[in-house]
Amino acid sequence: MNGDVRAGVRVAASVVMAALALAALGACSLPRQLVEGAEEELTEGPFYTIPTPMPEGEPGALVRSEPLPSAPDGVDAWRVLYHSTDLDGADILVSGVVAAPDAAAPDGGRTVVSWGHPTTGTRERCAPSVGIDPFDLIEGMGELIDRGYIVAATDYSGMGAAGPDSFLVGLTEGRNVLDAVRAAGGLDIGASDRVALWGHSQGGHAALFAAQQAADYAPELDVQAVAVAAPAVNLGKLLDADIGDISGVSIASYAFDAYSSVYASTPGIDLDTILTPAAVDAVPRMAELCLFGQNDELHELGQPLIGGFLSADPASTEPWASVLAENTPGGARLEMPLYVAQGATDTLVRPELTAAFVEQQRTLGTEVTSEVLPDTGHGLVALRALSTMLPWLEKTAPARE
Repeated sequence: MNGDVRAGVRVAASVVMAALALAALGACSLPRQLVEGAEEELTEGPFYTIPTPMPEGEPGALVRSEPLPSAPDGVDAWRVLYHSTDLDGADILVSGVVAAPDAAAPDGGRTVVSWGHPTTGTRERCAPSVGIDPFDLIEGMGELIDRGYIVAATDYSGMGAAGPDSFLVGLTEGRNVLDAVRAAGGLDIGASDRVALWGHSQGGHAALFAAQQAADYAPELDVQAVAVAAPAVNLGKLLDADIGDISGVSIASYAFDAYSSVYASTPGIDLDTILTPAAVDAVPRMAELCLFGQNDELHELGQPLIGGFLSADPASTEPWASVLAENTPGGARLEMPLYVAQGATDTLVRPELTAAFVEQQRTLGTEVTSEVLPDTGHGLVALRALSTMLPWLEKTAPARE
């Protein structure tokens, strides 16, 4: 057991003991989910271990699943490990969570909403399904369950379960999102082949790539709608707009570390072709840190790089320019209706970039509903968009036939 795992077990054990002690003293306000989530965290490690040899399976096939007693009231939920494929078509295993109403499914089954989460990091321990509350980052989960949807939430490749990097790697992320739906179909919960895609930030990027390749990659799925909040679009311009602050340096570090790994066979993909020596040294160390819980360490490494991160423009330096273009969503008409929410005061995913993407999609013939939320930044846009996104979703991709 390595140091990170030992430390995690000690923390989880402390939480469990404290929770049980409070419960014994009659602390009725203690959430049931906290106790059960802490107990799950103590024993979840083996779940994510890739079997040796890795079993064969079609994309979406379940390798294992386990119930999550920490699910909110009225919800049945499972942690899942399932087959997917990376951008090169290789068989990989990906983890995630599936949640469903605890009532019997209607005739015709339930529509599955596949959720793409915003950035949490890139390493195994940064996965949303890892930790005391694996539901915390599924924005709108409660409302979706109340309306009768099933929610499938991938961790993305390389997070939770070991696998190739996937951060802003469009084909991999999109396939992970689609295969999470197939994994939900492997549980006895009444999942239909009707699908809606929903994602925030990095997850919007993943949902758009899922929508773009759904017809070819998962033709048996009826993807009826895709909704995104502040999606990562036009990666070159996004990088240029954000690189002057710590958020931009952190996101760029995650992305360049991932690209240098998954495109390692591409000549010229070395970090030192676009980054300063200080950035080349810092990027692998920053990529080891989770966005939540290790923010101070990220800032300590990233702050000195502001203004001294890039030595060349990746958007005009090959092969980086081609890699960024390959992983930028858009360029083709989407066959299903698209909902796009954007915060007017977002300083990470800039409103003008999202507006340009919306206009591009409309020009291509995609049916687009666009909402700009006043006085809303990047972190709250998905939650605040629910008031318009959910009615749109119920009309476009109803929870039941």
